[in-house]
Amino acid sequence: MNTLRKSFDSQRAAFADVSGASATDNNQYWAPVVITKAEIDAEIERLASLPAPGNGRRESLIVHPMAPASAPGLAPGIQVKLSVLKPGEETAPFRHNATEVNFNIAGEGEVAIDGRTIRHDRYDVWNHPSFMRYVHRNTGRTLQARLTYTNVPLLQNLNVYLPEDLAADEIGATPSAHIEASDPARKSPFGMLPIGDEGGMLMPYETLINPTPAVSRALHFPWRVVKAELDKLVALGKSYVGRRLYMMYNPLTTRFNGITPNFFATMTIRPAGIVDRPHRHVSAAINYYFKGRGYSIVAGNRYEWAEGDLMLSAPGWTVHNHASYDEQVYELTVQDQPLNIYMESLLWQEDMKHPAQLLGSNAGFETNRATATA
Repeated sequence: MNTLRKSFDSQRAAFADVSGASATDNNQYWAPVVITKAEIDAEIERLASLPAPGNGRRESLIVHPMAPASAPGLAPGIQVKLSVLKPGEETAPFRHNATEVNFNIAGEGEVAIDGRTIRHDRYDVWNHPSFMRYVHRNTGRTLQARLTYTNVPLLQNLNVYLPEDLAADEIGATPSAHIEASDPARKSPFGMLPIGDEGGMLMPYETLINPTPAVSRALHFPWRVVKAELDKLVALGKSYVGRRLYMMYNPLTTRFNGITPNFFATMTIRPAGIVDRPHRHVSAAINYYFKGRGYSIVAGNRYEWAEGDLMLSAPGWTVHNHASYDEQVYELTVQDQPLNIYMESLLWQEDMKHPAQLLGSNAGFETNRATATA
């Protein structure tokens, strides 16, 4: 079969006259949704009961009811996948042109990726760079369960998602993946030409097809290490107006503040009886609550959650806040904030009494952390 040739039906574009039309918000806001611990546990048991697939991947997508069949995500640009491995099992090699945030929610194991092996325990987080071969293994004595967050729906909507199953002996990584940016062989001899006096330049084709590489690495954030730092934030008093969290930062993302170029991943500690201020942002947020219980108010609607629940907690540009009940809460939040910073689309309103700001392009917000310690 010739995979390079495709047949297309004859098509004609149309003109849509919008002369004089007023600017309107035509967004279809996805409703918040809570996937309970009981539902997740039942799906883990169901997946574990299946015969081992040929590729070793027992997996289910967690799909929002408003998601199109062609891009099944939990948010418009975020796919969440539940994966299960029995003790001693491993997956076949795989790679795709999506980036991933992985989160261990049960058991232990390891992933072989990018020429290294990351051993992980419960509540550890790690990222997968794009188009790097990886294999998951369960090296423990109990079921291993993982949540994986990817930008697959975004690529599917662009019709450019390219997954690959690899043979066991295929390396899979691109040969130039680890060439250092300072390598003179990577430098084009054809320079760029300045245009005007405001910084514009003309780039030659030789530079366009041979850009300076930014080496992307898999990074591991062990929960035991993260928790030790996170617990120190309890000292912030109830007057603190920020959120008690740490972002797991990948320097590759520079000022775009991510664990991947698409997502940030933050660990939050929420002491008992804490109610956050309402705020909103263009980026969508998905929370996994792995200790404690509380509620969220999203666009005036109340949603209860408890330990082990997963929630689309903030559809883009909806006012929301979160609160804990009578016990401490830990949660992982994944947002597509870095992508929106890069696109210059990240409107963020930290305080509903003050205007929104375009973060990453304008000055942002401050907290009262210096005076909020107990």
